[in-house]
Amino acid sequence: MTEISTNRVDWRALWASGDLARFCFISLGILLHATNETMVATVMPAMVGDLAGVQLVGWSLAIYELGAIVAGAAAGRLVSYVALRTNMVVAALLYATGALICATAPSMPLFLTGRLIEGFGGGALVSLAFVSVERLFPRAIWPQLFGVMSAIWGVAAFSGPLLGAIMTELLSWRWAFGIFTLGGTAMALASFIVLDTSEATRPQAIIGTAPLFPFAALGCLAVSVLLIATAGVDIALLRSSLLLTLGLIGLALFVYIDALKPRSRLFPSQLFSWRSPVGAGMTLVAALSVATCSFGVYGPLILTSLHDIPILTTGYIIAAEAIAWSTLSILVANAPPQRERLIIVGGAVMIATGIAGFAYTVPMGSIPLILLCALLQGGGFGIAWPFVTRAIVASARTGEQTIASAAVPTMQRIGYAVGAALTGIVANASGFSEGLNREAAANVATWLFLAFVPLALVGCLAALRISAPAARPQEATG
Repeated sequence: MTEISTNRVDWRALWASGDLARFCFISLGILLHATNETMVATVMPAMVGDLAGVQLVGWSLAIYELGAIVAGAAAGRLVSYVALRTNMVVAALLYATGALICATAPSMPLFLTGRLIEGFGGGALVSLAFVSVERLFPRAIWPQLFGVMSAIWGVAAFSGPLLGAIMTELLSWRWAFGIFTLGGTAMALASFIVLDTSEATRPQAIIGTAPLFPFAALGCLAVSVLLIATAGVDIALLRSSLLLTLGLIGLALFVYIDALKPRSRLFPSQLFSWRSPVGAGMTLVAALSVATCSFGVYGPLILTSLHDIPILTTGYIIAAEAIAWSTLSILVANAPPQRERLIIVGGAVMIATGIAGFAYTVPMGSIPLILLCALLQGGGFGIAWPFVTRAIVASARTGEQTIASAAVPTMQRIGYAVGAALTGIVANASGFSEGLNREAAANVATWLFLAFVPLALVGCLAALRISAPAARPQEATG
């Protein structure tokens, strides 16, 4: 590894040593995962028109996120026993295989199989990217490298919808996945060639010291999300209610099991207890992640079906939401601590306003107002997220700060998976169970957003609690 000054990064020395090239290829995994994640909603109208299966649209995001959660947790542990380079190559090949299945799928079930495999590969690539920074680069430059990785997320969130829209307009939605097939293959080849250091080619753990894999907890989570998603496929009051209830019970069991396993736990103590900023903050993350899935999953499909809005336009709207998130995160990054309360509450209110606004603007078809709601939703996340994360980590019990910092993106992904499954229930109950048509789209367009307003309000209440003066002392230090 290159020795770098603790004051600044010598990028020229980093390049000469080959470490910068390694970092670029490692970051390619994040770019592939994040771009794919935001691209799918844009190609959804064309894909549903080709494969049918509008009842399974919510599964596309839910099953991808589920695969990413499981693989991310597994990769962070497997790298202790299997060489980093081997893990990276396998993850990239999984990603490429999943993308190829999606690109060639003749039916929605096979497409969803590809999405699951893609999720496994993408989630592992992201986890391995963060592990790689820790293992391959000097500690002095970690903050700068993590900053570059954050910027890559912003670029990917912007480019994903536009890539999907352009490919669909010029060629076919299948070509959008074809590009990711090539990208995953290139990533696997580059990882094998570039990750040739001793740190990357041999495992570095003492048997018994690495954290255990949370088999029981993640198995329970997977079953729960699938039960919720299945409840929305063929809407029948008794059957769907039973599946939904079992799924929600399973989520509660997942949280309970995770708390019982100290060596494999994914979340800090007092996970949803509002007596601690940790619990209030994690409640906010979970509630708002679930509540904001609707537009990302169904927005382009509804706008195209109901108002004949071009796919490229819907891609720009989703990209604008991502830009608002990244831009406002940068603008408020140096805000003084005394304004933290106002920022967190303001961000949550912006998100709730955007969700409620979609219920009015999407049925109406006003592009400027829809764009405004997207900017509110993305911007609200942008200003609130850094401070919510800081409050959660700072308030975590002694020895749980690392778990707490990793728990925020994990909870966000779980929220997206559960939210996508729930949007399927709402969309199909509102009309999509009968197929994709203008009348069904009009009905779905309203209820798809109104149904999640109460959950957004829960997020706002949690924001008030996490930033309340009474919650500031570290209650959870024992």
